[in-house]
Amino acid sequence: MAAPMLRWCCPGRRFAFARVGCGSYHRRGPPTGSTSNGKRGQSSVAQQPHITAQKPRKGEREWAAVVGLEIHAQIASNSKLFSGSQVHFAAPPNSLVSFFDASLPGTLPVLNRRCVEAAVMTGLALDCHINRKSLFDRKHYFYADLPAGYQITQQRLPIAVNGSLAYSVSVGRKPSQMVTRTVRVKQIQLEQDSGKSLHDDLRSQTLIDLNRAGIGLLEVVLEPDMSCGEEAATAVRELQLILQALGTSQANMAEGQLRVDANISVHRPGEPLGVRTEVKNLNSARFLARAIDYEIQRQINELENGGEILNETRSFDYKLGFMPEPNLPPLLLYDSGSLPSGADPQQVINIDLLREQLPELPRVTRERLVRQYGMLPEHSCALLNEVGLLEFFQNVIKETRAEPKKVTSWVLNTFLGFLKQQNLAVSESPVTPSVLAELLDLLDKKAISSSAAKQVFEELWRNEGKTPAQIVAEKKLELLQDPEALEQLCRSTLAAHPHVVMDLKRGNPRAINKLIGLVRKATLGRADPTAIKEVLERQLSS
Repeated sequence: MAAPMLRWCCPGRRFAFARVGCGSYHRRGPPTGSTSNGKRGQSSVAQQPHITAQKPRKGEREWAAVVGLEIHAQIASNSKLFSGSQVHFAAPPNSLVSFFDASLPGTLPVLNRRCVEAAVMTGLALDCHINRKSLFDRKHYFYADLPAGYQITQQRLPIAVNGSLAYSVSVGRKPSQMVTRTVRVKQIQLEQDSGKSLHDDLRSQTLIDLNRAGIGLLEVVLEPDMSCGEEAATAVRELQLILQALGTSQANMAEGQLRVDANISVHRPGEPLGVRTEVKNLNSARFLARAIDYEIQRQINELENGGEILNETRSFDYKLGFMPEPNLPPLLLYDSGSLPSGADPQQVINIDLLREQLPELPRVTRERLVRQYGMLPEHSCALLNEVGLLEFFQNVIKETRAEPKKVTSWVLNTFLGFLKQQNLAVSESPVTPSVLAELLDLLDKKAISSSAAKQVFEELWRNEGKTPAQIVAEKKLELLQDPEALEQLCRSTLAAHPHVVMDLKRGNPRAINKLIGLVRKATLGRADPTAIKEVLERQLSS
């Protein structure tokens, strides 16, 4: 059977770090949190225990938790998986629906080439085996926002299988105490998204929006190699960074572009695995961690109190629910060695060519930052975890003479701190990389003090359009450059505060800081603390 015709579609265009205390669980009161509302449909995964060596307190018996994930990522594509309808977030209801999306009789699916390429690139980035031949299936179930009564997916023979996802967690009190863990990737499959049901309780009615129906999804199934919520959330963050680096998905969880189902069970170490439950449709990494840990503790409490865990997922019978998709032939992929001679490049996909186009992945980027700039691993993680922050940092580096360590500190502490205070994205910052670079240059050549630089930054944040040099001149924040004037101010300060001088001579090392502060106050913060200390120590020893 011939390979399916492919449509051309332009694409739309971060190593996560977390501190975890996963491992064995012990009985205690239920934590705060909640679980998500259920979502129809699921694909089960076999569970394997992941147990750590944390010891229970005296009199307690330990539990081991098992967590697996099914992650649905919306593919970054201008059109849907099997139709030419456009994809736009928050478009007017039912404004982006083709005849095929509405499942009108006589319409046929046409596979979107961009979606296939996105699946292959994601599989390559996760070290998956790419199947040269994959199949499409119909998964039958009824729901009002699923017009056809089935979903086109890849259950029997997906496009990619047997990969791995490495993520890093901190296991101690210090962020630098990091270990790398790996979760197996069972499979990656292409499938359609459903529409959206909008429930109006006041009018007792449900409205259907089919804008989302047919949008291409990547379902990434992670084997249950995780043991707590924070591990799962960290793995999802790492996958999110990879998808964004590849450009295969924008993976914006707030817009529903990355949704997670978690399969969870608990058991005593050495005993058979417990009955699993499923927490579905989670679209926040932080809430994912809380929901998983809440469900783990709920199961432990239930079992400790003599109850039993019910399988609360909506299992789907493979034999009854799936059938081959009759309107789509097998999807055939090629490498350079198997590419048919004379094949139309627009109608075939070359795996080797896509492999060559893979960008630098987050893990490699972090390693490069540590090696190139001498920064701490946790700092490289922080730069990648905020969208646009790495690009901002690199642009500052290009335009300033300041040391990379100084730039890292300002970007991660001052700049990022201001962003979070006002809940802004990097792209919404009133301070540009070139402006911050100019400010750091003034600091680097000792034209202003560190405290003055903070004042200038605050002013830059409030008043767009002014340069750092203009603010320094207007507020007279430049450092005192007259050595004789500084000498005189230090003598006057020593003469005016003999009790502090006496305290210093009696062996109190903190007294010198008091004197430095008094001199800086007299200069309105325009004197360099290091220069003040040198002058004071010289005058005190003479």
